[in-house]
Amino acid sequence: MSKWPYSTATWQRLRAAKLSASPLCEPCIRREVVEPATVVDHIVAISKGGEPFPPLSGLMAMCEPCHNAKTNAKDHPNATGFRRALKGFDVDGNPIDPEGWGFDGQGLTAAVPASETREDLVLILPNQEGDQWV
Repeated sequence: MSKWPYSTATWQRLRAAKLSASPLCEPCIRREVVEPATVVDHIVAISKGGEPFPPLSGLMAMCEPCHNAKTNAKDHPNATGFRRALKGFDVDGNPIDPEGWGFDGQGLTAAVPASETREDLVLILPNQEGDQWV
């Protein structure tokens, strides 16, 4: 990506910070699928009025397929908004896309864990303080 802001050092640092904080794809975690995050998505696209360098809560760590689906459904200039931005359902049968059709950035944010707890993603070693990511 060579377009602004993605070619800047500021974006590269922000991207690295988000992937460090959220190393797994957030939509996949809601489906109980463990997939490494390789892309950082603006929850509100820059072209739709979002900030180019938002706080980490304005970004979402995603795998490439989830990012492409969300971008095509919501952020693309020709997007109609009638397709689900985040496909699939959680284990309780609820759509992971909080609005059902589309994604407006409410309900699913990087500030909220992808599941109620992350205990299935955390290994607590004896005689060590704090959580360690597996």
